[in-house]
Amino acid sequence: MALNGATWRTSTRSGNTDCVEVADNLPGLVAVRDSKDRRGPVLAFTPSTWRSFVATLKRT
Repeated sequence: MALNGATWRTSTRSGNTDCVEVADNLPGLVAVRDSKDRRGPVLAFTPSTWRSFVATLKRT
């Protein structure tokens, strides 16, 4: 999976705690990684799957 050009960000709500980072600037891909292990594994989602996941979280 090519992640060249990924712009990683964390939630503004995470404060100083460890969190996940999301790169949603890549075409057709949303990548997620652990902020404590930036060289570790990356999960990849389609944008529609990611939107569905976030919408579900907002409802709970």
